[in-house]
Amino acid sequence: MQVSKEEILHIANLARLEIKEDEVDNYIKNLDDILNFVEVINNAPIENLDITIGANEAKNVFRKDEVKVFEDNEALLQNAPAKESNMFKIPKVLT
Repeated sequence: MQVSKEEILHIANLARLEIKEDEVDNYIKNLDDILNFVEVINNAPIENLDITIGANEAKNVFRKDEVKVFEDNEALLQNAPAKESNMFKIPKVLT
């Protein structure tokens, strides 16, 4: 597929890109290459292929949320910049 100079400038305008006049030919070549590759992909044979959701069979592994008691609160809070009532003290987020 051949892309015209006007189409490149129009796309650049839509994308708010400033393309110099000497760069237009390079953009035309690159966009032509991309569109030709897309055409190859669109024409790839897909008959008799299995449906694939992903490249591998990996799945998310979830664990049950459990409340655990941390025994050494003092060690936990020793590097806190500020603490109050055995908790981290943070700046107020909501006004």
